[in-house]
Amino acid sequence: MPSNVVDALAKVPLLSGLDRKHLERLAKDFSERTFPAGSVVIREGDSHGIGFFVVADGEAVVSVHGKEVARIGPGSHFGATALITDRVRTATVTAETDLHTWVMTIWDFRSFVQGDKDVGWKLLEELARQIATVSAASH
Repeated sequence: MPSNVVDALAKVPLLSGLDRKHLERLAKDFSERTFPAGSVVIREGDSHGIGFFVVADGEAVVSVHGKEVARIGPGSHFGATALITDRVRTATVTAETDLHTWVMTIWDFRSFVQGDKDVGWKLLEELARQIATVSAASH
């Protein structure tokens, strides 16, 4: 797996507590997938959001309730919540150009975490940090 996958994973907030060795192991579980320009990669409201995506090449538009909220390109990611739960998708991502991605399923991620207790602990620590940050910001 190219090192730019590992570099992109290091920027994912959920995964930011993992060291490079763990990120390199995780990157091996990603597969490549390309979406033609104009195709919907994920759709807001879809249940079973089971994939997490890292953009290798191309651009996509992220929309919520039909309104564009972001444009993403190489190194960006979407669907991180799908690594933990298969809850309903909260946004639509549409390929603006041909979109080459690396994708991981919840099942592969779960196997990775269950195979290394240190990874599980680091993920819990990061989630706790994120919760504390949100909680502090709301007071």
